[in-house]
Amino acid sequence: MDKSKRPFLKKKKKKRSFRRPLSPIKPGDRIDPKNISLISRFISQQGKILSRRVTRLTLKQQRFITLAIKHARILALLPFLNNEKKLKRTKRTARTTGLRTRERTKPTARPTGLRTINK
Repeated sequence: MDKSKRPFLKKKKKKRSFRRPLSPIKPGDRIDPKNISLISRFISQQGKILSRRVTRLTLKQQRFITLAIKHARILALLPFLNNEKKLKRTKRTARTTGLRTRERTKPTARPTGLRTINK
């Protein structure tokens, strides 16, 4: 029988070439806690270590980067947390909820010490 008369056979798919994306770490780069320019590429703006999917590192490279970041934090070359706020807010902002408008203010401080119970 001809192949054209066999409707149950599927056509062969073309083979795709699989190519891994290049690693962001060059062969000459040393993964070292003192190499801040390299390490800072693998930290988010909040100071968190980025995952392998985001950074496209191999498992071995990710382990070395993680250790280097942790050592750099201990040596105070990198902060543990990055608390800098990128957007500065004004002191008061008007909020609309339906027809009413209210202003947001800072909460008042509670007095410290023991409370007396009124009977």
